Amino acid sequence: MIEQSGLLLCVFICFLLYHAVRAEIPLGSRLSVVDNGSWVSKNGNFTIGFLEISDEPGRFSFGIRFSDKSIPYSQQRMVWSADFQIGVGNMSYFLFTTDGDMLLFDDQGISSWSSQTSNKGVVSASLLDNGNLVLIDREQKVIWQSFDSPYDTLLPGQFLSCDKMLQAASTNLLSSYYSLSMNVSGHLMLLWQGIIPYWTSQNPSVPNLTAYVTNNGALQLLDKNLNVVWTVFGEDYDEYVKYRFLRIDVDGNLRLYSWVEALQSWKSVRQAVQNQCKVFATCGKRGVCVLSSCGTADCVCPFNQTDTDETCLIPYEQKCKHGSTMITYRNIHLFGLFPIDGPAIMTSMNKCMQLCQNDSSCTAATFSNHFRPQCSIKKSEYVTGYLDWSPDVVSFVKSCSSTSAPKFPCQSQSSPPTEEDSDIRVPCLIGISLDTIIIAVVLQLGCFYLFIYKRKTSTRCKYNLPSADTNLKGLVVLLSFSEIKSVTEDFKDRIGPNMFKGMLLNKFPVAVKELIASIDARKFRTAVLKIGGIHHKNLVQLEGYCCESNHRFLVYEYVKNGSLEKYIDDSALCKELTWRKRVDICLSVAQAINYLHSECREFISHGNLKCENVMLDENLKAKVSECGFAIVDGEAVYCAFSAQRDIADFGMLVLTLLTGCRDQSDLCEWSYKELIEGNAANVIDKRIEGGANLNELERVLRIAFWCLQSDERRRPSMEEVVAVLEGTLSIDLPPPPF
Repeated sequence: MIEQSGLLLCVFICFLLYHAVRAEIPLGSRLSVVDNGSWVSKNGNFTIGFLEISDEPGRFSFGIRFSDKSIPYSQQRMVWSADFQIGVGNMSYFLFTTDGDMLLFDDQGISSWSSQTSNKGVVSASLLDNGNLVLIDREQKVIWQSFDSPYDTLLPGQFLSCDKMLQAASTNLLSSYYSLSMNVSGHLMLLWQGIIPYWTSQNPSVPNLTAYVTNNGALQLLDKNLNVVWTVFGEDYDEYVKYRFLRIDVDGNLRLYSWVEALQSWKSVRQAVQNQCKVFATCGKRGVCVLSSCGTADCVCPFNQTDTDETCLIPYEQKCKHGSTMITYRNIHLFGLFPIDGPAIMTSMNKCMQLCQNDSSCTAATFSNHFRPQCSIKKSEYVTGYLDWSPDVVSFVKSCSSTSAPKFPCQSQSSPPTEEDSDIRVPCLIGISLDTIIIAVVLQLGCFYLFIYKRKTSTRCKYNLPSADTNLKGLVVLLSFSEIKSVTEDFKDRIGPNMFKGMLLNKFPVAVKELIASIDARKFRTAVLKIGGIHHKNLVQLEGYCCESNHRFLVYEYVKNGSLEKYIDDSALCKELTWRKRVDICLSVAQAINYLHSECREFISHGNLKCENVMLDENLKAKVSECGFAIVDGEAVYCAFSAQRDIADFGMLVLTLLTGCRDQSDLCEWSYKELIEGNAANVIDKRIEGGANLNELERVLRIAFWCLQSDERRRPSMEEVVAVLEGTLSIDLPPPPF
């Protein structure tokens, strides 16, 4: 209620101060590329004028951009464009005519855009301090405003109603098909070609909603009375940030951006689709999308690829001389392009393959069994898709028998899969990005040998200790045992079980973990290089390691505030873990585990997820540590556990964090009973000042108990866990988990 009142008050104050924050633009004003002129808002934060398109020299876009002196010219993002960033030439100009119309003229003097406000009583224009360009009449009524004609960006204070849309700005035809709009049920939807939804806000269905970006970093849906119906938060929510904006990017993802003064750059603090490969047609006609270890989307063609335009085609012609065969691609989810797939069919995996085999127009089929068995038939030579680590996804691609089967790590022309064929393993797709992996390995080996060479030839100091810059490109540094002792000053500062604080040459702090367990040196090095190659904001970065004689050490980045366990056990520190902080920690940990499970090239299990291995930085943001390694019967093992083990561990971690109870013997049964009986508030840690949001509490408890189901088949994926915690996926009451 307070937040809603604050919003109404803000709107009211902005209305009262309208005259004080506008800079008049008189009729007859003109801007041109040649004159390099512009109109600036009174506070100097926004400018309207021509801006050269960075990748198209000699082409200019006309619109409104950030222009604060603290933002470098190269970072002055366009927030509204008259020409939709298609661009005009260097002889173009913009005219505010004497009859109240705004016109953009290209090099030939032809009008390419108009506000269509001629003879409507417009007497002046103003660029407001919030970035809104308005045309007003003599009675100070707004006749037209740029906030009502968005292109790809939404600014704080700007509303997106059901009759408006955001369109990705790009000259690439496939990319320009991406849009964001509100449907009649009040759901935000990301669409491809305006008809294929690939992300939907999971809010209650309420008509006539509008989307709104708040100044403190949240995306909200408001009803006609400005009541908040649905909210998602940026990672810097409620922190002071001078500038923010929401944009649908060229790649089809919706992101909330904040200006980071210290970095002098824009930072994405929220994106709608966590896995970029889940954005429909990310690869277009170039094949299947594979998410790299650093989170970028790579396109791989497992079928026939043309040499000229890199088009990836299905290897099938309707009139095969010697019949056709079905090639199996496990863990690959395919979609048809031009035409797009029809409705899914509920059937078995074996019958799904047979349906395509018996249909002369079918080129491929995908079977999935996430919630129910579904078969999707494709009738297009252009097929896109993405790598899906779920064992319940398999695709079948038709090929003429005379056509040599393309080489691909996860294909098979053997007998049809059976219904029991559910033990598909991740290693079958390790080679899916072979070229990328080879290049990365060569570079890493080169850096490794260069480092060894420098260590052997250096005589300037006794030990060649690394600096903070050592790992900028993902190189995991090999240290000797003597160097480990030097970094930690002979293990002087113990900060946890077998964990010591250390310092590199340039005062860069690290945490050094000793593995008190036996592990083969070759396996240890292989595992370390894999872990060191993954990067995520919610994972503690591995900087180096020691593998000498029987010594095994891991060198991590140092996280200032230590473990979550310390905060839960300490009655004073525990008060810093507010309800909002605890929910944010749950989400951050879920995002990190989801990244390990489904967004790396190879599946990685954490294996030892607990409060001791969740670290908190200076802002109490969570980072998961020690992923991949676990101690079993005195031996260190790498990725020896399943995703289901991590999911159950996550559920217990959530209960511990919410209740503040470290004794887990009866915690699950007691807290489940309280939830079922409608007393969820009883489980909350009494040390939380201000209590909890009860609706949010029930949602978090529900997903925790789904994670703790004794029947592993009932447990959700970490991707589903993230969606529930973000509020984009509804969840039913779980059955008893014990």
